[in-house]
Amino acid sequence: MFDQITPLVTELAASPLVYVVLFALCLVDGFFPPVPSESALVAVAAIAATSGQPVLAGVLVVAALGAIAGDSIAYWIGRRIGLARLARSKRPRIAAAFAFAERQMRRRSASLILVGRYIPVGRVAVNMTAGATRLPYRRFLAISSLAGLAWSATSIGIALAASSVLHEPIVAAVVSMVVAAGLGIVVDRVIGRVSRKRDARAAAAAAAVAVPEQSGAPDTRAGRPATRIVPTGEIARP
Repeated sequence: MFDQITPLVTELAASPLVYVVLFALCLVDGFFPPVPSESALVAVAAIAATSGQPVLAGVLVVAALGAIAGDSIAYWIGRRIGLARLARSKRPRIAAAFAFAERQMRRRSASLILVGRYIPVGRVAVNMTAGATRLPYRRFLAISSLAGLAWSATSIGIALAASSVLHEPIVAAVVSMVVAAGLGIVVDRVIGRVSRKRDARAAAAAAAVAVPEQSGAPDTRAGRPATRIVPTGEIARP
């Protein structure tokens, strides 16, 4: 069903309706990942770059606004549902995405929201978690606006790069879609690898702290004085 959306959008490229459809796709994709907003965006941008229709600046603005609106809907869904219910997803990948977002949200919310925008499932998990953890909406909206604009500009940049080499609109659109999908996979893999390494370092640090306590070594970190040996002047005899 959703595979037919992108061809439909490209057929509307010369019509003003393309802006409405593109906005709706980017909005829904903010909280429902199966909707192919990236592929539709790069396809329309590639056609605009090679044929002049629709206006490329309009495509950029409409896609960014749709993305920002969709992210805000995900934020408010997460705020209403709550963190406990989000983490109990029956799908392992979705549950893992929410768990990662929860661990990172309080420490690096800005970078998490910015990078998460490039990953379909990741951005939904991040934005819902931002709402569930009560990140101030004003702060979220500022970061989400920057992320939506950057995502739209990047997608259009991919389309422009493909169009500069491939002057046939449909071919450029297909290549742009493939590159955009590949970029999402690469970002997803890199984030997963960084997360695993960070968790491994944290586990190693926790194990290193636990070893002296289990061995009975004196612990002076929490204000506990070490045992002192007071000389008495006596000489030990065999």
